[in-house]
Formats: sequence, structure tokens, C-alpha cells
Amino acid sequence: MTRSRQSVRRRRGALMTAGAVLVGSGLVGLAPVTAEASSHREAPGVTDLPKYDNTDVYAFVSPDRSGTVTLVSNWVPFEEPAGGPNFYPWATDARYEINIDNNGDAKPDLTYRWTFTNARTPAPADSFTGLGTFLYNNGPVTSLTDPNLLFRQTYDLTLVQPGQPDQLLLNDKPVAPSYVGKASMPDYRSLRNAAVTTFGEGRSRSFAGQAEDPFFLDLRVFDLLYGAGCNTEVGHDTLKGYNVNTLALQVPTKALRTYGDPVVGVWSTTSRMNASGTYIQVSRLGQPLVNEVVIPYQLKDAFNSIDPTQDSVALPYVVKPEIASLLKNVCGVNAPTDNRQDLVDVFLKGVAGLNRPVNVTPSEQLRLNTSIAPAAKPQRLGVLAGDNAGFPNGRRLTDDVVDIALQVAGGALVGNPNSLGDAVDKNDVGFGHSFPYVALPRSGSAAKAPLGSLDGVTVVGGGDGRGPARQLPVGSGALVALGVLALGAAAIGRRRRAMVSRVTA
Repeated sequence: MTRSRQSVRRRRGALMTAGAVLVGSGLVGLAPVTAEASSHREAPGVTDLPKYDNTDVYAFVSPDRSGTVTLVSNWVPFEEPAGGPNFYPWATDARYEINIDNNGDAKPDLTYRWTFTNARTPAPADSFTGLGTFLYNNGPVTSLTDPNLLFRQTYDLTLVQPGQPDQLLLNDKPVAPSYVGKASMPDYRSLRNAAVTTFGEGRSRSFAGQAEDPFFLDLRVFDLLYGAGCNTEVGHDTLKGYNVNTLALQVPTKALRTYGDPVVGVWSTTSRMNASGTYIQVSRLGQPLVNEVVIPYQLKDAFNSIDPTQDSVALPYVVKPEIASLLKNVCGVNAPTDNRQDLVDVFLKGVAGLNRPVNVTPSEQLRLNTSIAPAAKPQRLGVLAGDNAGFPNGRRLTDDVVDIALQVAGGALVGNPNSLGDAVDKNDVGFGHSFPYVALPRSGSAAKAPLGSLDGVTVVGGGDGRGPARQLPVGSGALVALGVLALGAAAIGRRRRAMVSRVTA
């Protein structure tokens, strides 16, 4: 082994022993990067493992069901809706988890764990080729048990508590399938609704399936180092049109507050089974925008592998954050660059009197005070706008965490009010008013629809882009598409049968 390689290994070992990852303020960085948002593709290792990649975590007091808290965590970033024919299943060699710390010690007191199983329906011979189909479904799917749905998944939900036997909460429950398109799933909302499972005397609900990505921001904000003024090239929701895989859970508030403290810390993790059958943590997410814009490149995978008890070493990097220096030196914002105790409070301890546990170990978690009622009129800037039910007290789907993070980094909490932001103030589609709250996923049949249409199909005259474009209704477009597939399949089938005949003759 060369000396340089030994040196690298020694440094890595020392960093991991000390838990020395630069856990930061959850603020937007100003370095040029590729398509990343919140924790989409935030580390080299998980970039190659999209099924295991946590993208966002949300935790809020349920606005329509008093006495309950809703937890939402998303995986698989940048799902192109038309990405078939296999679309976006959950990994069957993974544990997907939402962790709860309810006594402030940075250790999970409750872990809700989802594991998934595949089920395939044997495809009958299709009418065109006499052979099996290559498609996800063999016809319109009208229920989760429809035989036309050829690939389906189920999940088990288990509650893990230290010192207690694991408790199986749900067994073999259906996953909502990927939204193939209108022709395949004419009433996707009914499929999604059927995938919501109620349990525990009716107070708890669980959902696993696909949703429209609820995170909204202009990713060109990461290009600020190339422009003057740091406020150009903004206003386009880069995540518009993409889906994610969602796990959502609604549980009684008292189930989370087993130690009596109303403040709970929340983070999600993904662990993947290795060749020896051991589960290894490969992804972790609490507050948004931490790993990809604060953690150094060489430590990103390490951060994804550790737990919050190792986060105290982040303190120096939060007290003197690089992000504040960049805002000041590049953008001309009069951001304080040293002694940032306000950021320590917000992102590592919780704000005193708002969402700080009675006894707290500094750690990177999304902290929610479950005793604060939902706001009658939620403000997108959350606590900055006087709405204590919003981020950084938990996180609602509508909270504009990019603008909040930028303004806090610029000193909004220490006498330096500012209006930093990316000009994307809300999601491109509305959210639901009841569990699981996330929007329906984008339809695969509409991935390229023009003029904001979600369900149209465009045909361009002449095939060369010079003829007039005309909009076909969904039904017509679907029939045209299916007709083309049918003709092609029939031709292939005729050739296959002819070949078989020649071989067997």
C-alpha cells in the first residue's frame, strides 16, 4: 500500500471515529452543482442508488385531524413520469425508516420501518402476438387487485423501539402503482385512495406509493457564483413535472410523545442489505439542504451512514458558516459571518421557547413542537412570517424552505432583515386537504404535454416540426398510441410465428 493511500485511509478513519462531518445549517449553498434539490442526489454513493435516496422529510400537526401528527418522507428523485416500462418500484432489499427522538438525546425512541415485496401476475397471451406483453399492465387498471396490473408491490410496517420486541403494525398492504397514464389508469385517484390503510382503532393511517414531487425551487440558484447580484436566472420550478415515491404516516400525537416532551425530532433513513445479509445505512435526511450544500464532497457518503449522536462536531461550522461568507462576499448581503448562535439554535438545538427539547443533544433533525396548533392561514415563510406552525418548527408541504434558509443565513434573526429568495414561492400543483396530502403523481401519458396540460397529447403535422400542431383529447391520443403499439405488436407477432413455423417444420 502506498504512503498516500495509507494517509487517505488514516484520515478517513479519524473522521469517522470522531463523527467529523460538517453538519450544517440546512441552508442553500452558492457553489455550482448539477441537478440537486433538498436531498436529491446529494452524495456520490446514493446518486448511483436512486431507490435508496431520501429526498425530503415533512412533519406537521395534521390540519384536518386534531390529536394526530403526519410524517411524510420521499425517495427516488427526478422520476420522469413516462419512465417505463418498469417505472419506479421500491427496493425489496432495503429498510425505509422514519425515526423519532422524543427526549432530545439524538437517538431514535421510535422507528417506523417499511419493507417491500414484489408480486407479479402471470401475463396471459396477448391478442396480437400470442405471447406475453412487455407492458406494466395488460389493459386498463381499475383496482389494486385488477389482474391487468401485472406488477404490484406490498409492504410490511413495523414499529421498532429500543429494549422492546418489534411490533408488526401492518402486513402485506398494497402499494399504489406508478401512474402509467390515462389509458392504463383512467381513475388514478381511486387507486391512490385505495392504497391508504387505516389501523390502530382508526387513528392511524399509512400510505406507500407515487406522488408529484412536493419540493419547489429554482435549481439555477446554485449558479449564483457565475452571475452578478445573485438574484438573476430565477423563478422556474426545476422540479415541475417530476414524481417521487412517498411514504406517509399519520399517528396519534400521544404515540410519539412517550416521554411527555411535546417536541419530537424526526429524520428518515434507508438501509440496504449487503451480501452477508446485514443492513447498512446508505442515506439519511432530517432538515432539507444539509448534505449536498454543507457537507464536503469527500464526506457526503460518510454523513449518510451515521446517526445524529455524531453531529456535535458540526458546532464550529454552524457558528462560522461558509454560506454567510458567500452571501456577503459574492452577493453583497450584509450577513454576519461569525458567532452565529442563531443558526445553532435553529438547526442543531431547536429554538428556545419554540421547538427545543427540554434536554437537547445538538444534532441535525427536523424538530416539531406537537403542541402548536396548525395555522388557520399558513404562511409560506413559516416562523419568519410569525407562523409558528411552520418551518423550522417541523415542515409543511407548503413551506418555502429555500427562501427561509436564505433569509436566515443572511441574518434575518439577528437584526438583518432581507428578502433573499429564488422567486419560486409555491408548488406548481396544489396539495390535498386530507391524508396523505401530497399531490397525485404526474401522468406518464402527459409527460410531454404542452401549455401546462397534464393529460393532452400533441401531434405535430408532417413529423418535421414545420406543420401545425393540434391538440387531441386524451381519449383520442390514447387510442392513437395504443393503435400504433397494437399494429407494431401484431407485425412482430406475425414475424415470430412465421419464424417458429419455419424452425419446427
